[in-house]
Amino acid sequence: MMAWLSELWGGGTAVIEPATLRDAPALAKLHGASFHRGWGEGEFESMLSERNTLVHRLRMGSKTIGFAVSRMAVDEAEILSIAVALSHRGRGLSRDLLLTHLGHLAGRGVRTVFLEVEENNQPARRLYQWAGFGVVGRRERYYREANGEQLNALLMRRDLS
Repeated sequence: MMAWLSELWGGGTAVIEPATLRDAPALAKLHGASFHRGWGEGEFESMLSERNTLVHRLRMGSKTIGFAVSRMAVDEAEILSIAVALSHRGRGLSRDLLLTHLGHLAGRGVRTVFLEVEENNQPARRLYQWAGFGVVGRRERYYREANGEQLNALLMRRDLS
């Protein structure tokens, strides 16, 4: 009974699972709400169809509230994007999503993971540092904001083995 009430009022338990082509519209909507230049449904459909791309969705009840996307090459991967809906941030869900995603990458033979993060994005940087990523480079004026401002990107790396 309590689980049912929790689902009714709280949205349910968070579940992390592989995304499918059916998830492309929800993932595109979430990406667009999370980033200045959102990816469209077609981009997600392409990624979900590629064998070298791993996509997980974070679901609460029937609603997708987050995702992680990585592209793999031999024993390396790059996290292309990770997001959690604004209404669900600050609850530790991104940590669970990231760790689960990294575990699946390791299970596929990935030994090193890279990512880029906007230098001023402190919540994301804290998450990645907490997960063991370290800064290995910097790209000047890599990101462009809607107002034309250019922001630096940090290149981060974590070894899984």
